[in-house]
Amino acid sequence: MDSNKKNIALLMGNEACAAGAIAAGLNFFSGYPITPATEIAEILANLLPHKGGRYIQMEDEMACMGAVVGASLAGAKSMTATSGPGFTLIQENLGYAVMAEIPCVVVNVQRGGPSTGLPTQPAQADVMQARWGTHGDHPMIAFSPSSVRETFDLTVEAFNDSEKYRTPVILLTDATVGHLRERTELPDLASIKIVNRKKPTVMPEQYLPYMADADGVPPMANFGDGYRYFVSGLIHNEKGSPVLMDTKVAAVLLTRLHNKIEKNRADIVKYENFMTDAAEVLVVAYGCVARSARSAVLEARKKGIKAGLFRPITLWPSPHKELIVAAQKAHTVIVPEMSLGQYDGEVARIICDGGLHAKVSRISELGGSLIHPTTIFNIIREAACK
Repeated sequence: MDSNKKNIALLMGNEACAAGAIAAGLNFFSGYPITPATEIAEILANLLPHKGGRYIQMEDEMACMGAVVGASLAGAKSMTATSGPGFTLIQENLGYAVMAEIPCVVVNVQRGGPSTGLPTQPAQADVMQARWGTHGDHPMIAFSPSSVRETFDLTVEAFNDSEKYRTPVILLTDATVGHLRERTELPDLASIKIVNRKKPTVMPEQYLPYMADADGVPPMANFGDGYRYFVSGLIHNEKGSPVLMDTKVAAVLLTRLHNKIEKNRADIVKYENFMTDAAEVLVVAYGCVARSARSAVLEARKKGIKAGLFRPITLWPSPHKELIVAAQKAHTVIVPEMSLGQYDGEVARIICDGGLHAKVSRISELGGSLIHPTTIFNIIREAACK
């Protein structure tokens, strides 16, 4: 704490994530040790009991997600943190949480893969898994921070959106941001906006757990509060009862699950434009790579190249309208990723659907090293000279 009473500390991203979760009201964490996410579990194992919360280490990540779902049904703000193979293992219960509309937060500190892969090295290879990792048609919210402070802020936002829309939310960070240490000024806790789930206003015998309000989100009663209702991963009616042979019920339910996210894009979607006005070469980068991309764009501008950076902070749902605006003048769109390309396909789709004719190209890094600004700058320069 400095002389002006500001809350300033040297924090790493995983520490900021844990602090953000506590600030958002986390009171249940279920975890299993896995590099490079373990620090989140270690910190919360120490902090939560002192704040009236509960921490439990499970036998594997499948059980972790099951515990998170159960705790949320009982009224807790719940979270787990994992990486790599652990993120794969949570997918079944993640899909259950989507279908049963159970708010919770999943942090994935990305590392190299497939399988055990590069446990200590960063990657950005879980972007599509965050969107489509569990089966079926389902909506998903996923945020990607690129700094320690933003990790704190987006953790709070993840909890708020999960509670507001009764849905799991993914914080898709990476080993670079997770282990990066930065001088970080955290906000005063009293200034942080906190959202809690809607509760029913009717008597228990009148409660329909899946009857949505005008915003598409049903109020949620806590188990143990006198509201008895059925929860299932099956297609269900407003009572929660499985309805397997009525296609209309299925269509209505799945459409509502999508619409409660799609119709609230303006509230959910976050992005950053950096020097995108009249940019002829546009870089689209997220997470840790956006830091290198910003430096590359600054260098390009010094050389007289009209380059800009569009940074999607909300990866899913993708900020397609905002990207189209940023790319209006661009003849080339460059997507640097620490993978063989995942979000570049989404960018190409958006550019095409938006009626733009910019060429979309990718820069890939597979060895666990951060993409250097010079690498991105050289590609910008080549594109500008064509």
